[in-house]
Amino acid sequence: MNALIVLTVISDDRPGIVEMLSNTLAEHQGNWIESSMLSLAGKFAGILQASVPETHVDALIADLLALQSSGLQIIAERSFASENIDDAREFSLELIGQDRPGIVRDITRILAKHGVNVVELDTECQSASMSGEMLFMANARLIVPPEASMELLQEELETLANELMVDINLEQ
Repeated sequence: MNALIVLTVISDDRPGIVEMLSNTLAEHQGNWIESSMLSLAGKFAGILQASVPETHVDALIADLLALQSSGLQIIAERSFASENIDDAREFSLELIGQDRPGIVRDITRILAKHGVNVVELDTECQSASMSGEMLFMANARLIVPPEASMELLQEELETLANELMVDINLEQ
């Protein structure tokens, strides 16, 4: 029987980090399932889901934590697959507008109020081509519970979009 392991890693960005992780996982007969990794501001950051035989879990976690001596900060934990809600709906949210502090806080406040789970969030800032102002862009994948009112959620997001002067698109 296999166990699921989720780990996060952060370190100064340099070649070989992913190789160290994949070698350690392979040494314990683990399978790299899903990950998201990137370099931000000179740091490497990532999250990884792996499957490993139950008999190798403790040794794998110990070896992953031993990588901290090479400058990696690692958190490794067992994971248990979450229950899927059969009637839950998946939506995507796209936002673009002039950058300012608090946009993510304001959007996620409304989402949390409606029980919406943010399962993926990508954001970036970039200079607008014509004006040179900084634009904030966000793309999110959301799971909306069946009891949530889509009309009310949409209405509150539109009101917030007007207040923030941003464009928000919520699509199934």
